[in-house]
Amino acid sequence: MAAAGELGPEITRAIMDTHGNRGRRAIEAVSEERVKQYRDFTVVVGHRREHVVEAGNCDCEDAAYNLDAEEPDERCWHALAVDIAERLGRVDHHDMWYSDVREFL
Repeated sequence: MAAAGELGPEITRAIMDTHGNRGRRAIEAVSEERVKQYRDFTVVVGHRREHVVEAGNCDCEDAAYNLDAEEPDERCWHALAVDIAERLGRVDHHDMWYSDVREFL
């Protein structure tokens, strides 16, 4: 994925087969440039709110309540989107603190 710089059909299919709807939503977020890197956090813009992803952990309800902590391959779509965007070089970088941006939201 990183070498190609894009999601080919095989990689897309593998993500979808492994992660289902979460994989689909992650791919959509990356293609829509909704993965934002600030000085302090990486944020994925969802349809209702923004979710902070830090060190592979997300503040969303899916990560808090639905994922099995004992299963490292289970990830919410926000964390998957960050991983995909980083590997593809598709993270939207902002040279500012998210905590400052958050005041305007």
